[in-house]
Amino acid sequence: METKTLQRIALSTYFFLSGLCFASWASRIPTIKDLFTLNDAQLGSILLIMPLSALFGTVASGWLVSKFDNRDPLVISFIFFGLSLLGISFVDTTFLLLILLAIFSISMRVLNIAMNAQSITLQKGFKNNIIGSFHGIWSMGGVVGVLFSTIMVKADMTMKTHLFIISVLTILGSILAYKYSLTNDKSPTGNKLILGKPDTFILYLGLLIFFAAICEGGMFDWSGIYFKEVVKEDVFTYGYLLFMVCMAISRFFIDKLIDRIGMPIMYIVSGILISIGLLLAVLLPEFWTALIGFCLIGIGVSPIFPITYMLAGKSEKYSPGMAISIIGTYAIVGMFIGPPLIGYLSYTFGLQKAFFIIMFCGIMFIPISKLFFRRLNK
Repeated sequence: METKTLQRIALSTYFFLSGLCFASWASRIPTIKDLFTLNDAQLGSILLIMPLSALFGTVASGWLVSKFDNRDPLVISFIFFGLSLLGISFVDTTFLLLILLAIFSISMRVLNIAMNAQSITLQKGFKNNIIGSFHGIWSMGGVVGVLFSTIMVKADMTMKTHLFIISVLTILGSILAYKYSLTNDKSPTGNKLILGKPDTFILYLGLLIFFAAICEGGMFDWSGIYFKEVVKEDVFTYGYLLFMVCMAISRFFIDKLIDRIGMPIMYIVSGILISIGLLLAVLLPEFWTALIGFCLIGIGVSPIFPITYMLAGKSEKYSPGMAISIIGTYAIVGMFIGPPLIGYLSYTFGLQKAFFIIMFCGIMFIPISKLFFRRLNK
């Protein structure tokens, strides 16, 4: 088997495990809310620790990509990722929960930047686009994570047993993939942050990622709560599961769609689908209509991260790793604002009305992407 094929399989393993691990955490948020008897505003406050600590992870990853090949911080962050997930299931105080969530979030930020930087470097060895497929595999890992969580919830298995299994798989899988991961991928130039007037190329991409992060973060953290408290479904992971399934399937077609309709049209279609899906789920909050709405949101949000990271790799000012690290800061700010904001709005106005923030963010893809491509084509 060719070296680049083995490297693609190894990197795919990392993307899959990342999705699996994150979805396992997100699907258990309703369980944690009940265990600690939190209201929506209190849950929103606790969720703030993830984007706050991820900012530190972004700073750390920016330094790491300038000093090392990505494979070393990648495997180390995955080990901490798995261990912190396991720790979350054992904590009995909010203080310890915050510490474990901080470690979980920092690890996730480092591994995400390392994975995406490797995907851009590996893309150079292939004629066809492959970056979209990596994000599809991340979503597929998320689907498996939510599906397994659904089985665990339905079988009334404890969260400790559930997260122990996922943690062991994550740690072992990441260590096994290390042998075949990409080497010598540290860029010799573009690894330093240049202060001064904002680069509009990076700024527009950052804004697209910012609004995408609010959409995805809102769905990750609140879709289970929505199905449990608004739709009144006991198996509260159904909506999150279908959202992840539709996002995963869509991402496997992104590379072909780029060739067929182009990136500018994809941003517009994404905004429209998210808006329609959100309206359907909020205005008709029954089981099947909410499922269809979450499905449309999943399809709509699916292209944004992969195609925006693809465009980041074309930066003339920064290396792929540094460009993704900078743009990742916008994602963290989106995660910082989105899920907690939904929690506060839900506490004040109700969760249905709070979900309209996702629709607003979807619509914003259209004008921002137009500004970006106008700047790109000058």
